[in-house]
Amino acid sequence: MLKKTLTYAEPIFNWSRDFYESKNSLYATSYVLVTVFIVCSLLSVLVISDYINLGYYQEKFENPFFSIEIVFTLLLIVELFGLIFILPQSVAKSVSKQFELLSLIFLRDGFKEFSHIGINFEWSVMKDSLIPMVVYGFGAIIIFALISFTGSLQKRYKLTSTEQDQTQFIRLKKLLALLLLVAFAAVGVNDLRILFSTGSYLHSFQTFYTVLIFSDIIIVLIALRYTLNYYRIFRYSAFVLATILIRISLSAETYYNVGIGVVACLFVLALTIAYNHFLKETPQKKLI
Repeated sequence: MLKKTLTYAEPIFNWSRDFYESKNSLYATSYVLVTVFIVCSLLSVLVISDYINLGYYQEKFENPFFSIEIVFTLLLIVELFGLIFILPQSVAKSVSKQFELLSLIFLRDGFKEFSHIGINFEWSVMKDSLIPMVVYGFGAIIIFALISFTGSLQKRYKLTSTEQDQTQFIRLKKLLALLLLVAFAAVGVNDLRILFSTGSYLHSFQTFYTVLIFSDIIIVLIALRYTLNYYRIFRYSAFVLATILIRISLSAETYYNVGIGVVACLFVLALTIAYNHFLKETPQKKLI
């Protein structure tokens, strides 16, 4: 049953990934983002000028910079697809992608703080938003630097002892990625339902990261089929903890969320350094 499921799931995943990574998709994504930004900016001008009334969305579009928040949210959604499609390649790459998303979320939150200023650039209005903007900006830069440095240190070691097992492991991760894609679609549909009924968008990145925690645990359990080596199981399990820290960061208050995100990134960096050191001293035949 599992073999048959994998046989059907793999071509669906491959087609979806190729479609996402194609040049036509990249052009279409860029076109949509630019169009949405221009349209939302024009809507803000019309709302501020009292030419139109958008009902539920009136208050949001009264802010001339709301369009920035919208396009950054859409960009994050696009990047979430990238996270799903990178999962079968490498767990380490998947975790790095999670931190890339976190850094973009912090940048979006920085722009969100900027939108609170509106068109009034007096110091009395700006001072409450300026410090969070700076904190989110520097938090994003620190995470950007840490994941880049960690990526340069990452070394790829095959989890399995044979090519057949390695292929099977990748196919299982592709099936898991497809299930994540379905979960992501379900979360997106629910967010749109609430948006159209209440005028509020949930930005359910927290929900998606919660699902990622379970998917990472499943990968750890699947890995037990191929190895019981302590170093590798510890590394995979530690990546789950990093995902949990990211999830906590997304729910924490301003300043704490950035601090937790940076600590999580430092945790992965320390894990990578330690893992590389100990595996260098371990004969390959003892790793499986």
